[in-house]
Amino acid sequence: MLDFNTLTLFSSNYCISICAFLIPANLIATAWTIGLRFLSRPANEIGKSAAIASIFALLMILHVFAWFMIGVVMAPTYILLGLGSICLLANLGAILLGRRLVLPT
Repeated sequence: MLDFNTLTLFSSNYCISICAFLIPANLIATAWTIGLRFLSRPANEIGKSAAIASIFALLMILHVFAWFMIGVVMAPTYILLGLGSICLLANLGAILLGRRLVLPT
């Protein structure tokens, strides 16, 4: 069973390390997905890349929500929430745009 107290304690103790990994991971993985979309790569390749990038974005959003549960409301929390949300929407857009642009045979 999930213990939210343990997760929030982990999130607060290792915040710098978590953010030092997740911020570049979000940006690189999302840029990779967008790059694959612009290069017109196959849909399964874009889907795999978007799935990995979405996991990083969801982890960032969950990390920020853990800070909201603790009661930390500062500019970095909103900035990181915005970063995670934008990356998640960009990955979703890359998948949906690919399905929309596919021509029926």
